Amino acid sequence: MTSGQYDPPMSGLRRQLKRNRALRADSSASFVRETFVLPREEAHSKAKEWFDRYPKSAYWTQVESWRLVEGGSVEFTMRRLPTAD
Repeated sequence: MTSGQYDPPMSGLRRQLKRNRALRADSSASFVRETFVLPREEAHSKAKEWFDRYPKSAYWTQVESWRLVEGGSVEFTMRRLPTAD
């Protein structure tokens, strides 16, 4: 066969691409998140506790967001994978 004589159906490829894109877009949903509001020193200790318990290299642990709130406290969200493979 020469090129152009037979074009395979693309519907299967389209379905697979759509499924993979949806999984990628939803991958953030697979993270475990926990939000804390703590005084600065306690916030630092809590974040360190997470990094010690869930090492970044295995769980992709990170401080996802943080902000200072009234009274000198810190509101922050920790994020990690549910399990390490």
